[in-house]
Amino acid sequence: MAITGVKTLVERANKEITTHSPAEALSRQSGGAVLVDIRDVRELNREGRIEGAVHAPRGMLEFWFDPESPYHKEVFAQDREYILFCAAGWRSALATKSLKDMGFENIAHIDGGFGALREGGATILEKQDKS
Repeated sequence: MAITGVKTLVERANKEITTHSPAEALSRQSGGAVLVDIRDVRELNREGRIEGAVHAPRGMLEFWFDPESPYHKEVFAQDREYILFCAAGWRSALATKSLKDMGFENIAHIDGGFGALREGGATILEKQDKS
């Protein structure tokens, strides 16, 4: 049985979604966009967090965005742009595509993810776990 690999899925998603550079995303954050960190909590504790970013774990993202879901979070009910990021940009590309498929319009992701944000000078809040 042939499967469609993750690399292909990410390439397809990137053709259908908006992608911002780290500098553009940080500029948009200053203008009111919400950066959404979809990394696992262990990654946040190990690597640190981007100042001002909202954490929404990948496994709960669609549930937290959906206003009809019992898990909906009000932070995602605002009329603002939401810019997702993960560690390197693969999970966030797929997550952005999923939210776009749900009907959300002001959704984008960051090329290169957390690593690119860190290299681009984003303010990183202290790690909570030194391991």
